[in-house]
Amino acid sequence: MGIKLTIIGAAGLRTPLILQAVLLRQSKLELSELALMDIDAERLELIAALTAPLEAANPPRFRIQRTTNLDLALQGADYVITTFRVGGMNARAVDERVPLNHGVLGQETTGPGGFAMGLRTIPVLLAVAEKMKSLCPQAWLVNFANPAGMLAEAIIQAGGWQRSVGICDAPHTMRRALAALLGTSAENLFLDYFGLNHLGWIRRVLYQGEDYLPRLLELIRQLDSVPGLPFSPTLISSLGLIPNEYLYYYYHARRAVENILHAGISRGEQLAAWNESLFAELASLRAQEDYEGMQRAYQAYLNKRGQTYMVSESGQAHSLEQLDAALVEALSTEGYAGVALDLIEALSGGTKREMILNLPNQGAISGMDADAVVEVPVWVSKGALQPLTVGNIPQHCLGLMQQVKAYERMTIEAAVEGSYVKALTALTLHPLVPGYEVAKSILDEYLQRHGELFAALK
Repeated sequence: MGIKLTIIGAAGLRTPLILQAVLLRQSKLELSELALMDIDAERLELIAALTAPLEAANPPRFRIQRTTNLDLALQGADYVITTFRVGGMNARAVDERVPLNHGVLGQETTGPGGFAMGLRTIPVLLAVAEKMKSLCPQAWLVNFANPAGMLAEAIIQAGGWQRSVGICDAPHTMRRALAALLGTSAENLFLDYFGLNHLGWIRRVLYQGEDYLPRLLELIRQLDSVPGLPFSPTLISSLGLIPNEYLYYYYHARRAVENILHAGISRGEQLAAWNESLFAELASLRAQEDYEGMQRAYQAYLNKRGQTYMVSESGQAHSLEQLDAALVEALSTEGYAGVALDLIEALSGGTKREMILNLPNQGAISGMDADAVVEVPVWVSKGALQPLTVGNIPQHCLGLMQQVKAYERMTIEAAVEGSYVKALTALTLHPLVPGYEVAKSILDEYLQRHGELFAALK
């Protein structure tokens, strides 16, 4: 009997990439059913039309079920991927604009943006887990949705769902890029990586028994730049570590806010407009039965989205056109979909592998609680996830991680209890929020602008 894979939030623009990856790997995955669930029936059908040529080119040897019924989608699932966005892209635009109104970083997952998204998403995710207890009690829950680390902790600690893991493609993209620079494949490279989701560092780059990080740091010093990353070379040399790109928002916090304000539009506002335009174009092309046109429009959207990633925030472009061919190929792979399917293959008894994932620390990082969800290398085998030992880490990394973890845990408590006081405390604790007064102004504006999406907060 094959595997049933369920994707919740399947009317999103990631779905064609996930389906394409599934079709390419279907002989390995041994799927019997793919359930694509979303509350937006119209967009679910539109995505189905967009993916029709993919299915025609590589016919699925499994049943595809598209539905707006969550119970039906979950029934008998072996793996559940959550990739929904509560409130849609317009809610993200509010998440990012409100803190900018108060001179604070407005970004989807870091700072108040991740806080607001977490408060909206956690209750919905816990409701999904509650249904899973009766409909698919043995399923693994693989969370794509941001903020991935916070949501993974919420589902495990507050939801009691132990067979859960958070995934992010950022560390895997870093590994592919470094492997390309060294002229090898990602499977041959081990990153000694540690942190929280969107708050991690590379301590060693191990290849053929040697640590190549000193060479990479020397290259950065000579070039006086960090290829593909928006950091000061002096800072990187001083740290002796390669940070995840999202640490830009901590190490260059003022510049990030100034750059976004100068751009005049947040990333969320930009994508909200592009998404609306794309869906309107797709609907028009579908009415004309121009499926090739739909494919071209979608690919143009992906190209535009990729070429503008972090440009407004960092003030510099990171276009793949600036990179050599090997690096372009390394960065143009399956992304989130590839990470999720690698994980599912290994958990199902396929090739065992080491992956960087979000799950409880279990002693991996010294100084972090055992039940605190962290982002570390993990050995994945049939039905099992085992974090690899990281040990002691630099004090400045541990201190920042502990402060952000305290904020995350208070945010989870606020979401579970519907507590305004705890929400305010959580936001006050965040290192990018300059104190109680600003936190209160941001929270109150969220309550006013998000309306029913924040209705549970009292």
